[in-house]
Amino acid sequence: MPDTIQIDARTARILPWVVAIAFFMQTLDGTILNTALPAVADSFGTHPFELRNIVIAYMLTAALLIPLSGWLADRFGIRQVFLAAIVIFTLGSLACALSPTLNILVASRVLQGVGGAMLIPVGRLSILRVYPRDQLVRILSFIIIPGLIGPLVGPTLGGFLVDYASWHWIFLINLPIGVIGVICTLRYMPHIPRAGVLIPFDRFGFFFFSVFMLTLTLALDGIGGGAISYTHFILLLVAGLVSLAVYCFYARWSQYPLFSPTLFQTRNFAVGITGNLFARLGTGAMPFLTPLLLQINLGLTPLKAGMTMIPMTLGAMIAKGMVTSLVDRLGFRMLLCVNTGLLGVMIGGFSLINKEMPYPVILLIFTLFGMINSIQFTGMNTVTLLDLTDEQASSGNGLLSVIMQLSISMGVAVAAAILGEFSGIRAVSAMGDVKSAFQNTYLCLGLMTVLSGFIFYQIAPSAGRVSPH
Repeated sequence: MPDTIQIDARTARILPWVVAIAFFMQTLDGTILNTALPAVADSFGTHPFELRNIVIAYMLTAALLIPLSGWLADRFGIRQVFLAAIVIFTLGSLACALSPTLNILVASRVLQGVGGAMLIPVGRLSILRVYPRDQLVRILSFIIIPGLIGPLVGPTLGGFLVDYASWHWIFLINLPIGVIGVICTLRYMPHIPRAGVLIPFDRFGFFFFSVFMLTLTLALDGIGGGAISYTHFILLLVAGLVSLAVYCFYARWSQYPLFSPTLFQTRNFAVGITGNLFARLGTGAMPFLTPLLLQINLGLTPLKAGMTMIPMTLGAMIAKGMVTSLVDRLGFRMLLCVNTGLLGVMIGGFSLINKEMPYPVILLIFTLFGMINSIQFTGMNTVTLLDLTDEQASSGNGLLSVIMQLSISMGVAVAAAILGEFSGIRAVSAMGDVKSAFQNTYLCLGLMTVLSGFIFYQIAPSAGRVSPH
């Protein structure tokens, strides 16, 4: 770790708040939109299922640009890149609110994704460069708090704004937060010098890895929306896999690869990354799918749908403190194998939710899902990075961040494809049997998640487990 820079006491107190503002803005935006999707669809005269593109556009853009964020920070300065990220994200939010067509809204979400890709990684990098190692746990824990508050208030706030104003305000609300972030960055974020020599950016590797992510997501999204034929789907899929193969061969002899191939020589990292990708397909679709279920299938208002999502976040917060003791007792392999199975069962259990189900039971299902999902995320992320050396940590964490964003965009695409297939929404303008379509979609996602649990059986048996005395 490079030597930290000297800052005054006031800056030391306020800098974590600056990064926390950015974190809050991004996590709020990531959850506030989902509750408003039916209202946005109605505004543009389309079906809510078709709005998967505005979710995928942001997530995929963020996944593509996360690997570039660290290099840009080293090249142009952390303060400058962080400031640019806030400005781009805020301008993207304004463009979203002013979008006259759905295509322009998708393009504006891409602009938001450019800023969002840099906000958290560069903000976290500023903390790592400024504060000594013995303060990092305390400060990073503080910064995570807004990341928990954002998902807690996002769905309800989105529903409130849709019910009492218009969907445009779910984006306009980012403007004052962004302005505060810009002012605080200019006043309190110090100029942080680059650590060591600037390493050349792996443009070749970045290109082929990006082509892999882009073609894979476009293939899933295109087949789900009926925009491409099965022939084009296969061609895109093959192009993506070939790009990944080219990247893997290239990275083996590149002096400065985008992601070091030596990472996959670490058993738990290889298993963790693979498990993250496939296990998150089901869970990544839930924030997109569930608000639609509540509004379209159950007939809830946007506000009530948003409030119904609160127990999911509360359950996640409650369960975070349970992970350490579970890992000590069961180890990562047993915990993730069992918990992934439970997670798949919970996702499949959403197929039972209907208008006749008592509302408290629905809230209980949401709470249990939030708890199991939180244990899953924490366990997967920890085991992935557990055995990496200090030299591998940065590259490994970067790849994990990319996979997390990519799996969400792919999860939304997969869910939309399944939902569209079962509802017949691609073939006719009528709603089709939407109730049955939701049930079948949740069951398919649940089965996919259960099957992904077998991946975690490859984790080293002793990983994380405390030997009995």
